[in-house]
Amino acid sequence: MDYKKTNAPTNTQTRDIMDLCEETGNIYESVAIMGKRANQISSDIKTELSNKLKEFASMNDNLEEIFENREQIEISRFYEKLPKPTLIAAQEFLEGKVYYRNPAKEKENLSF
Repeated sequence: MDYKKTNAPTNTQTRDIMDLCEETGNIYESVAIMGKRANQISSDIKTELSNKLKEFASMNDNLEEIFENREQIEISRFYEKLPKPTLIAAQEFLEGKVYYRNPAKEKENLSF
Protein backbone atom coordinates (compact mmCIF):
# COMPACT_ATOMS: atom_id res chain seq x y z
CA MET A 1 0.00 0.00 0.00
CA ASP A 2 1.16 3.51 -0.71
CA TYR A 3 1.32 5.26 2.64
CA LYS A 4 2.54 8.45 1.01
CA LYS A 5 -0.90 9.08 -0.50
CA THR A 6 -2.94 8.47 2.63
CA ASN A 7 -5.37 11.10 3.82
CA ALA A 8 -4.57 10.40 7.48
CA PRO A 9 -3.90 13.49 9.60
CA THR A 10 -0.33 14.20 10.66
CA ASN A 11 -1.43 15.33 14.13
CA THR A 12 -3.41 13.46 16.74
CA GLN A 13 -7.16 14.05 16.58
CA THR A 14 -9.90 13.39 19.07
CA ARG A 15 -12.09 10.51 17.89
CA ASP A 16 -15.63 9.62 18.89
CA ILE A 17 -15.59 6.26 20.66
CA MET A 18 -18.95 5.34 19.17
CA ASP A 19 -17.54 5.71 15.65
CA LEU A 20 -14.65 3.40 16.51
CA CYS A 21 -16.78 0.62 18.01
CA GLU A 22 -19.60 0.88 15.46
CA GLU A 23 -18.27 -1.91 13.23
CA THR A 24 -17.14 -4.39 15.89
CA GLY A 25 -19.49 -3.51 18.73
CA ASN A 26 -16.57 -3.48 21.16
CA ILE A 27 -14.12 -0.60 21.61
CA TYR A 28 -11.37 -2.92 22.89
CA GLU A 29 -11.62 -5.15 19.83
CA SER A 30 -11.48 -2.09 17.58
CA VAL A 31 -8.37 -0.78 19.34
CA ALA A 32 -6.71 -4.22 19.10
CA ILE A 33 -7.42 -4.35 15.36
CA MET A 34 -6.03 -0.86 14.83
CA GLY A 35 -2.96 -1.72 16.92
CA LYS A 36 -2.19 -4.80 14.88
CA ARG A 37 -2.64 -2.85 11.65
CA ALA A 38 -0.37 -0.07 12.96
CA ASN A 39 2.34 -2.70 13.65
CA GLN A 40 2.01 -3.97 10.06
CA ILE A 41 2.26 -0.44 8.66
CA SER A 42 5.25 0.37 10.86
CA SER A 43 7.04 -2.77 9.73
CA ASP A 44 6.36 -2.00 6.05
CA ILE A 45 7.60 1.57 6.35
CA LYS A 46 10.70 0.50 8.26
CA THR A 47 11.57 -2.12 5.64
CA GLU A 48 11.03 0.34 2.80
CA LEU A 49 13.17 3.01 4.47
CA SER A 50 16.01 0.64 5.32
CA ASN A 51 16.07 -0.66 1.73
CA LYS A 52 16.37 2.89 0.41
CA LEU A 53 19.09 3.80 2.90
CA LYS A 54 21.11 0.66 2.09
CA GLU A 55 22.05 2.31 -1.19
CA PHE A 56 23.99 4.92 0.76
CA ALA A 57 25.72 2.49 3.11
CA SER A 58 29.47 2.83 3.26
CA MET A 59 31.59 -0.28 3.01
CA ASN A 60 34.25 1.31 5.20
CA ASP A 61 33.39 2.15 8.78
CA ASN A 62 36.10 4.72 9.14
CA LEU A 63 34.85 7.83 10.95
CA GLU A 64 37.03 10.09 8.84
CA GLU A 65 35.33 8.95 5.64
CA ILE A 66 31.74 9.41 6.80
CA PHE A 67 30.04 12.29 5.05
CA GLU A 68 26.49 13.54 4.88
CA ASN A 69 24.66 12.70 1.72
CA ARG A 70 22.01 15.22 0.72
CA GLU A 71 19.76 12.60 -0.88
CA GLN A 72 19.93 10.45 2.24
CA ILE A 73 18.90 13.40 4.39
CA GLU A 74 15.96 14.20 2.08
CA ILE A 75 14.74 10.60 2.18
CA SER A 76 14.92 10.57 5.98
CA ARG A 77 13.05 13.87 6.24
CA PHE A 78 10.34 12.61 3.91
CA TYR A 79 9.70 9.55 6.08
CA GLU A 80 9.73 11.67 9.24
CA LYS A 81 6.94 13.84 7.81
CA LEU A 82 4.65 10.88 7.07
CA PRO A 83 1.72 10.38 9.45
CA LYS A 84 2.45 7.98 12.29
CA PRO A 85 1.40 4.34 11.70
CA THR A 86 -1.25 4.56 14.44
CA LEU A 87 -2.90 7.51 12.69
CA ILE A 88 -2.82 5.72 9.34
CA ALA A 89 -4.31 2.58 10.92
CA ALA A 90 -7.10 4.55 12.61
CA GLN A 91 -7.97 6.31 9.35
CA GLU A 92 -8.01 3.02 7.44
CA PHE A 93 -10.23 1.42 10.09
CA LEU A 94 -12.72 4.28 10.02
CA GLU A 95 -12.83 4.15 6.21
CA GLY A 96 -13.47 0.38 6.28
CA LYS A 97 -10.23 -0.51 4.50
CA VAL A 98 -9.02 -2.99 7.15
CA TYR A 99 -9.93 -6.65 6.79
CA TYR A 100 -10.16 -8.54 10.06
CA ARG A 101 -11.83 -11.61 11.45
CA ASN A 102 -12.41 -13.00 14.91
CA PRO A 103 -12.19 -16.80 15.08
CA ALA A 104 -13.87 -16.86 18.51
CA LYS A 105 -16.98 -15.17 17.13
CA GLU A 106 -16.98 -17.50 14.13
CA LYS A 107 -17.03 -20.52 16.47
CA GLU A 108 -19.97 -19.05 18.42
CA ASN A 109 -21.96 -18.56 15.23
CA LEU A 110 -21.26 -22.12 14.05
CA SER A 111 -22.31 -23.73 17.33
CA PHE A 112 -25.93 -22.56 17.05
